[in-house]
Amino acid sequence: MFIGHAALALAAKPLALRANLGVALAATYWLDLVWPILVLAGIERVEVAPGITAFTPLDFVHYPWTHSLLAALAWSALFGLACWKLGHRAALVMGLLVLSHWGLDALSHRPDLPLWPGSGTMVGLGLWDSVAGTLVVESALFAAGIAIYATSGARTGIAFWALVAFFVIAYLGAAFGPPPPGAGAVAASALALWLLPLWGWWSARPRV
Repeated sequence: MFIGHAALALAAKPLALRANLGVALAATYWLDLVWPILVLAGIERVEVAPGITAFTPLDFVHYPWTHSLLAALAWSALFGLACWKLGHRAALVMGLLVLSHWGLDALSHRPDLPLWPGSGTMVGLGLWDSVAGTLVVESALFAAGIAIYATSGARTGIAFWALVAFFVIAYLGAAFGPPPPGAGAVAASALALWLLPLWGWWSARPRV
């Protein structure tokens, strides 16, 4: 998923008032923020295989250190601890947002998510096998997340709506654009995800 992860960050943010939206976005995308770094380092591996699913041509060959269930649990605990100064509640919410990434991926991916590094059991319910199903589910989640965030009293200025527009444009481009030329391009472009927490932080910064 892509905008589905953002949806959970938006929906959960009102539960952690001391955490900036940028922190919530960093939490939900954390596994994907670390992933391209490990791909470029040769530790994890992705291939471009058009047709492997109806929605995306990406074949996630090997990514146990970011996308196994055990790794997700470990990253969740570490992220929660890093947010401890924001308060116990915020730390718990942020940690659960990290773990939510694995749950949404398990819904959308084909069976390619290991339970732990070296696990022979792979998980994935295969929502990506249906383009229409993926668009409906993610769009509904995203709309619900925006509605919850916008009605919670959080700041929703121009920067926020520009971020929403960016999510939509990037999502449609990924869904209907041509496949990337190779694994290196996939990982390099995925590094741009680091801009999302920064944009989220900027959009929710206190007014001067």
